[in-house]
Amino acid sequence: MRIRIPLLVFACASVLAPPLGAHAFLDHALPAVGSTVHAPPPQVQLWFSQKLEPAFSTAQVLDSTGKRVDRADARVDDGDSTVLTVSLPELAPGRYRVKWRVLSVDTHVTEGDYSFDVVR
Repeated sequence: MRIRIPLLVFACASVLAPPLGAHAFLDHALPAVGSTVHAPPPQVQLWFSQKLEPAFSTAQVLDSTGKRVDRADARVDDGDSTVLTVSLPELAPGRYRVKWRVLSVDTHVTEGDYSFDVVR
């Protein structure tokens, strides 16, 4: 009987404990990762798997030379705190790199990047 009680406690704790390591991972984006678009997008939108801390979450869009081309106005959406948006000027044809760094409400930082192409 002494062995069953610790096993029961462990089983209950395992079921009731919050998941560990829940980070804000990029779920999907617009323009999509690796996509080719035929019209310059007015913005980049990034959807994450966790809610984001607005003060510590950012995104940049760089051209093929590494020059920043976004409007430096990255913001977490007021209505959906899993969405990060940055607006763009009219982009010329070429390859663009989106870099993001976010802090989720569970205090984990994640970062990453992806590219998309604009053609006409």
